[in-house]
Amino acid sequence: MQHGPGIRLDKWLWQARFFKTRGLAAKVAGAGKVRINGARTEKPAATVRPGDVLTFPQGNTVLVIRIRALGERRGPAPEARTLYEPVDTPAVSGAN
Repeated sequence: MQHGPGIRLDKWLWQARFFKTRGLAAKVAGAGKVRINGARTEKPAATVRPGDVLTFPQGNTVLVIRIRALGERRGPAPEARTLYEPVDTPAVSGAN
């Protein structure tokens, strides 16, 4: 179990501007479409912390990001981009 400051998953996704509303972020998380450090969660209230890796659908792609910081507000896009960094994932090769 991790200790230290944390924030609700749905609130962080909204503050980082991945979803237009917090309700939409909660809906996606509640549907089990978000993974925290590889573990599927169905709780919008799950706690996330800096260093956690999130995997979730965004449009037609699946994003894998690492949380760098917790937000204090839903600020402009340039501020939101400082809250996370993309994680390089190995390419999945098709069957031959």
